[in-house]
Amino acid sequence: MQAWHVHENGEPGEVMRLTEVERPVPGDGQVLLRVRAAAVNFPDALLCRGQYQVRPPLPFTPGVEICGETGDGRRVIANPALPYGGFAEYALADARALLPAPESLDDAEAAALHIGYQTGWFGLHRRARLEAGETLLVHAAAGGVGSAAVQLGKAAGATVIAVVGGAEKAAVARELGCDAVVDRHTEDVVAAVKEATGGRGADVVFDPVGGDAYAQSAKLVAFEGRIVVVGFAGGAVPSPALNHALVKNYSILGLHWGLYAARNPELVRRCHGELTDLAARGAIRPLVSERVPLDGAAGAVQRVADGVTTGRIVVLPRNGAAA
Repeated sequence: MQAWHVHENGEPGEVMRLTEVERPVPGDGQVLLRVRAAAVNFPDALLCRGQYQVRPPLPFTPGVEICGETGDGRRVIANPALPYGGFAEYALADARALLPAPESLDDAEAAALHIGYQTGWFGLHRRARLEAGETLLVHAAAGGVGSAAVQLGKAAGATVIAVVGGAEKAAVARELGCDAVVDRHTEDVVAAVKEATGGRGADVVFDPVGGDAYAQSAKLVAFEGRIVVVGFAGGAVPSPALNHALVKNYSILGLHWGLYAARNPELVRRCHGELTDLAARGAIRPLVSERVPLDGAAGAVQRVADGVTTGRIVVLPRNGAAA
């Protein structure tokens, strides 16, 4: 079969190599899946760079989110078990963690549902307890995780303000239904959001960026608001001023979604059920901006690493290829 291998750490476009290899052999509790679609995530770029919290042994195949097919023909969603990731014709996964792919979504959309929407759901509902009528501010709102948070916020009855970088991403955020869109390239984010909220700020801030975005969040969070720290795609890990949180009465909430799979897998399954229902009603639908063949995976991961994409790029391996 064909699989992308990373033999040394570096930029995805430089270190990913498409290789002919044997199909992986499942270990105890694992299952072999034929990859129908693999969504590209920012952690794939971090894996290539050796900067992710998990560092699989070299060589490894990146690809942390797939829609796959079991040997008995079931269409499922899975997080592949590294080092046998999803940018390949076959991958391995934990049999207990498989989730049914929603019938309302095609393979590419189903592959893009799991990580981003689970992160959004846990961040907004489990951690921040977002309520209908509140104002939600989403940084990087046109990205894979950000667009999921936007859709989930709208589905929950919130007023959603998007912060994006550039006119193309602003257009995407408007298409997603955001109530206000702020282009950080051309606007003063703090002033624009204060104007949009009548000076009150946002009840919940969803921040997958960190760095300067977090500094803006602290200025824009409302009284008794909640900042959900999702990641640091901007590259800089901020150091919050806790005295500021004290005098302004807001909460800083961390979200590491992967811990729920280990510590409360039943809650992950419950979340998947709610996401499946939302997808069936048309309230959410993963934003798939590109569908590329397997040989385009390295370029796709590099574009995500460079921050020039919107939504999710999904890799579609060849169907029925020989091992």
